[in-house]
Amino acid sequence: MRIVFMGTPDFAVPCLLRLLSDGEEVVGVFTQPDKPKGRGYALTPPPVKTAALEHEIPVFQPNTLRDGEAEKTIRALAPDLIVVVAYGKILPAEILFLPQYHSVNIHASLLPKYRGAAPIQWCILQGEKKTGVTSMLMDEGLDTGDMLLHRETEIAENMTAGELHDVLSELGAQVLSETVAGIRTGTLHPIPQTGESCYAPMLTKGLCPLDFSKPAQEVHNQIRGLSPYPAATFRLSGKRIKAFRSTLGGSAKGLKPGTAAFCESDIVVACGDGNLVHITELQPEGKKRMSASAYLAGHKLPEGTILT
Repeated sequence: MRIVFMGTPDFAVPCLLRLLSDGEEVVGVFTQPDKPKGRGYALTPPPVKTAALEHEIPVFQPNTLRDGEAEKTIRALAPDLIVVVAYGKILPAEILFLPQYHSVNIHASLLPKYRGAAPIQWCILQGEKKTGVTSMLMDEGLDTGDMLLHRETEIAENMTAGELHDVLSELGAQVLSETVAGIRTGTLHPIPQTGESCYAPMLTKGLCPLDFSKPAQEVHNQIRGLSPYPAATFRLSGKRIKAFRSTLGGSAKGLKPGTAAFCESDIVVACGDGNLVHITELQPEGKKRMSASAYLAGHKLPEGTILT
């Protein structure tokens, strides 16, 4: 099948590679323009572009899809299907419905829950126990198209958004492979989205500061849901520290929320529900990411210290 692939970040790369390994004819890849990164602000290609060029696939990086030029390019490529995976741009109708089989999206949630830009992080922030990947026929709404296939996976108690991202990225490639095969054989039956829905907006820095007056489970979910980026934060002795990993366990025994308790291998903090959260991996301001035990080896934290 002739396919135009649209995707940008690491999450989309396994889907592109799976299409190639399945023997599909990927006739072109659309991805976001190169962006400056790092201290030197060097222009850096998106991961999907790098993967496409390694396989000698033509790459297109338009700033807009709405000036008619992208449509002309896609018409010339004559795809049977457009596959969209974390592309980052809204497709206009004239592109969505151009191919014979229209456009298919791979979305990292069990739709209709967690439509939007950051479903992986928000399902952890909200304390979900399972999530998955859904393939859908795209329409002009935001992740509202009819569903084709979905596959579920459990979210482990201490799993971070970064770890879940990697699991769902590979699961997405499997779902895409099955979806394309089903489209080819005509065995898929689109199902309208019904039931409870919710939106997963882009992450902002305003989500980062930890509030230890909240229950320990919510604090734990915030730490893992924002790891590795943008990362939950707290302040200790006036310095901002990023928290990347945590666990739960133990009673705060009447300690005021935000109070440090018996910090030896972990930074253990009392929360608003009387339970403790153990911060196990962090990054002090101006330093590298490290285990909490490595931090405590050089920074004694007396019991009763207040974290804000």
